[in-house]
Amino acid sequence: MRRRSFLTATATALSVSVVSASQAAAAPKLATAAQQLADDGWRKLKGRKAGVLTNPTGILTDQTHIVDSMVAHGAKPTAVFGPEHGFRGTAQAGGSEGDYQDPRTGIPVYDAYGANATKLQAMFAKAGIDTVVFDIADVGARFYTYIWSLYTAMQAASGLDFIVLDRPNPIGGTANGPQLDPAYATGVGLKPIVQQHGMTVGELARFYVGEFGVKTRLQVVDVRNWHRSQLDTGLPWVPPSPNMPTQDTAFVYPGTCLFEGTVFSEGRGTTRPFETVGAPGLDWRWAEHLNALGLAGVRFRETYFSPTFNKFQGQTCGGVTLHVTDAAKFDAIKAAVAMLITAKALYPDAFAWRPDNWIDNLSGSARLRTMIDAGAPLDEVVGAWQQELQQFRRTRQPYLRYR
Repeated sequence: MRRRSFLTATATALSVSVVSASQAAAAPKLATAAQQLADDGWRKLKGRKAGVLTNPTGILTDQTHIVDSMVAHGAKPTAVFGPEHGFRGTAQAGGSEGDYQDPRTGIPVYDAYGANATKLQAMFAKAGIDTVVFDIADVGARFYTYIWSLYTAMQAASGLDFIVLDRPNPIGGTANGPQLDPAYATGVGLKPIVQQHGMTVGELARFYVGEFGVKTRLQVVDVRNWHRSQLDTGLPWVPPSPNMPTQDTAFVYPGTCLFEGTVFSEGRGTTRPFETVGAPGLDWRWAEHLNALGLAGVRFRETYFSPTFNKFQGQTCGGVTLHVTDAAKFDAIKAAVAMLITAKALYPDAFAWRPDNWIDNLSGSARLRTMIDAGAPLDEVVGAWQQELQQFRRTRQPYLRYR
């Protein structure tokens, strides 16, 4: 290339880079609902007797918790309600922190985990609140209990104002997986939605009102400048539960949480829960067979681990670690079904469902378990729920708020 041509090309490239950087700088900044209210000094809540249902994920961009920010701005809540894992997030799976007075703010904290609508309504009355504020980051899976804490709180809040402070869905807006059969309703799925719902908590709140008849004076403050396919939000990641340490965990969770319904370890007691799955006696063959399937957006690495608690505590396990290489293409539920099918075929003496068939509650019916036990191939299992998934996508459409 001649010198003049080279300089012209270089100048053009620099110009494009400058324009791109300028455009990026001018891009609208994402703002959670909580941040918008905090920027306004929490004026929306002043004069209210607010009860806040939240956990450690209820933070602002400077990582100040919303309750602490409310207090600092003269909008001190009357009460706080803690979901699973508790208001300050100290409890493990299936646990909570009990009732106590928050030492930082002096606000009474009520243990709302596991409470039905009647019990929660009594808590609201005892606390003397006139407004419920919900601000918890969800991870997009039906069996993550916070969305059912939202549902129950909305049921309990008849006659009260109910304000949902929306946050992005960290795994995006795509719906996927089987729909819950109401006969299998439990605390990990109270109503018929699909396994990966692809909605924000604000959208779900509207869905609960429109589809399940929940009656409350609902207000949703939307996220500003977020779109459904946006996975990198720039927001700080706060583990929404002790075994959800990173966004990578959230990407795999709608699928690999199914291993809670088996005797295999889902990686609790390791540094990569839900990304690492296995059991004693497993070897390299599982990763080899899974990688041979060529599933989009993921690679499986042969791994060995010894959980510090939960299943197989202190025992050496073999298994796989999932590495999501392209989150936009990755299908967590299909990957998990492939893992279940290959594990059962390769290790028939090690693999088993939990004796209580908890897998049915997680997957939403007995269909997944019975199809795998009958030897159905991967595409047939995944194909079994496509019709109900398409119907759910149509049903949710009127409640979606983000493009």
